[in-house]
Amino acid sequence: MEKTPHVMLVGQGAQQFAVAEGFPLESEKLSDDAKKAYENWLQKSEYKPVINIERAKGNNAFTPAKLESGEWNHDTIGMVAMDANGNLSGSCTTSGMGFKMRGRVGDSPIIGAGLFVDNEVGAATATGQGEDVIRICGSHSVVEFMRQGLHPETACKKAVERIIKIKGIEKSRQIQVGFIAINKQGEYGGYCIQKGFNFAVCYADDKNFLVDGKFLL
Repeated sequence: MEKTPHVMLVGQGAQQFAVAEGFPLESEKLSDDAKKAYENWLQKSEYKPVINIERAKGNNAFTPAKLESGEWNHDTIGMVAMDANGNLSGSCTTSGMGFKMRGRVGDSPIIGAGLFVDNEVGAATATGQGEDVIRICGSHSVVEFMRQGLHPETACKKAVERIIKIKGIEKSRQIQVGFIAINKQGEYGGYCIQKGFNFAVCYADDKNFLVDGKFLL
């Protein structure tokens, strides 16, 4: 985007720009089984997300085959980091959402929703149902809570609480959203709506471990 005066390009304009910059157009990757599942879903067009789908059992259309057949799972990948000089950075990718309306945009590409970094304060990223992250400008909210002096874990918790307050407890039980964050002092933390969200902590000396995120519901 440094070659444009803009922050974001979407749709055909984004494709045209990518091709002009030398990126190849990829052919459709939809398998026959996936295409059939989507066509069957279109008959009712019911959106029923599965909470913590990576831990789900069974073979419904929303369930990855990892646990049954050993295939790799997929999900949003959000990372926040601090280098040796104390500079903060972050990245956010997503597997997207299956069985959705054409044109749907999730939180991952939205600055301040799926990812936000302020090198003077901290960095945060999100995973889960993107619509609810967008509604509260989730990652930006976490960073602003840290600006107020809150620990990263507490800041993440406050963002989760805001989602639940807006959505209501019962509807919140039907979704999952999780945040992770790091502040300028190198402190980190995470929080989520439902049990089942975890995140990895990695140090330059290969000291790595997995943390089960605290949850509210």
